[in-house]
Amino acid sequence: MLLELLSRLDLKVTPETIPLLERLTDELLRWNSRRNLTAIIDRDEVLEKHIADSLTLLPFARQAAHLLDIGSGAGFPSIPLKIVCPELKVVSVDAVGKKVDFQRHVVRILGLTGFTALHERAEKLTDYLAVFDLITARALCPLVDLVALAGPLLAPGGRLVAMKGPEGCFEFIEHQEALQQRGWSGVSHNLKLPVSGAARCLIELTR
Repeated sequence: MLLELLSRLDLKVTPETIPLLERLTDELLRWNSRRNLTAIIDRDEVLEKHIADSLTLLPFARQAAHLLDIGSGAGFPSIPLKIVCPELKVVSVDAVGKKVDFQRHVVRILGLTGFTALHERAEKLTDYLAVFDLITARALCPLVDLVALAGPLLAPGGRLVAMKGPEGCFEFIEHQEALQQRGWSGVSHNLKLPVSGAARCLIELTR
């Protein structure tokens, strides 16, 4: 099913990554039965709304060297992106300890290197100023708050991509002038997940 999902999104991955993405899915469901990491409990839905959804960022990740995922939850989109782009250096930060514990567990059992999961808040990442050429945040906070969080951590020429639902495009239009006043310019990318038809808006920001 996963290969079909990715194909319908026009996303190409190497065959050896599929078992790792499937293992990530299985571990998420296993942990979720005890630790309540995600509201999505159906395996096919996890494949679509966590794995495939995360990999919609592949066009950005494949151009990046150092990724920061703010408010990463159980590791989405950071872990799927790391699996498919093993050379990508990743820092994943979340304020919920059990979710960071899960990320560290999965990174260990999948043998991923160059992945750091931090139990921290993004505003505390003073050791990472101007480090990341790609910063992601999935359904985290309003855009004007996100650029304030991410701005100091973004390297010159880097990109910030906010993953949002269909309301994100309206938010982008509404706050475009305020973002421009803060030195940001951007574009929104609309897509739909292939099974549920759920609308997604990727807001790509640069400054």
